[in-house]
Amino acid sequence: MSPKSHLNPTFGEFSRDIDQYLAHLSVERSLSANTIAAYRRDIGHYVAHLQSRGVSTFDSVSTEDAASFVDYLRSGQAGTKMAAASVARMVTSIRRVHEFLMLEGRTATDPTTDVRPPQQGERLPKAITIEQMSTLIDAASVGEGPIPLRDRALVEVLYGTGARVSEAVRLTPDDVDIDSATIRLFGKGRKERMLPLGRYAIDGIEQYLVRGRPELAAKGKGNPYLFLNKRGNPLSRQSAWTAIQEIAQRAKIDDVSPHTFRHSFATHLLQGGADVRIVQEMLGHSSVTTTQIYTKVTTETLRETYASSHPRAVHR
Repeated sequence: MSPKSHLNPTFGEFSRDIDQYLAHLSVERSLSANTIAAYRRDIGHYVAHLQSRGVSTFDSVSTEDAASFVDYLRSGQAGTKMAAASVARMVTSIRRVHEFLMLEGRTATDPTTDVRPPQQGERLPKAITIEQMSTLIDAASVGEGPIPLRDRALVEVLYGTGARVSEAVRLTPDDVDIDSATIRLFGKGRKERMLPLGRYAIDGIEQYLVRGRPELAAKGKGNPYLFLNKRGNPLSRQSAWTAIQEIAQRAKIDDVSPHTFRHSFATHLLQGGADVRIVQEMLGHSSVTTTQIYTKVTTETLRETYASSHPRAVHR
């Protein structure tokens, strides 16, 4: 059943496509009502802008029409001048609806392919302390059955290798070599990299493979992936995110996402004296410039520690 439409009836021929997309978000992607409401608002603003330009269907939207929406938001014509981050979020919303409609055969092209959101100010990655990470990993093991074993193995892999969550959920048991303590990850563009596995990660994976995964796999249809959900199907990125949120709540640590493990992996390595180019290889970054943002994190930490601890650090 599709979610009840609360769209402006004046949206005309747009309404059917929007309702189908929102139903897709609700039924197939299982997004929350609040998230769907946010998409509805963003798309509503977009459609109203398109209609002001004389566009009546998604199939007739041009790249110029889509790009003009970004200018409209940034100019303040929408009632208030929106920050770059808010505009970027809305651009993501309209891109996804156009991608969906093209995949469903409702439109012939995607006019948002070349639409770029405004440049945002550089934001430093969010990392947590080593002590917080230990608390978080311990919280993953709370409970009985195969799910805590899976969650422990998942967070040990994320923190122990710096893997993106998309890389972790695509792992197969064959990608893990317990004997040589290595793991094979496939990054962007299917670029392969081999990484060492620490003792804690090996222990978590072994326990899951022996005591957890067989029970989950028995409920499915022979899926080859390492991490499975409670029905024996491959663990999705969204399900991994949900599991991590539940772990963070048990650990009473705020603002944790799958990327927190990747950020913390890089930050803790650099704090421990690792060379930035080695960290670059481990993260799978094509350029060391991307990795160098983590050196700013560690430098900022040193500066804060100096300012609060050294007797001669008082500034005029």
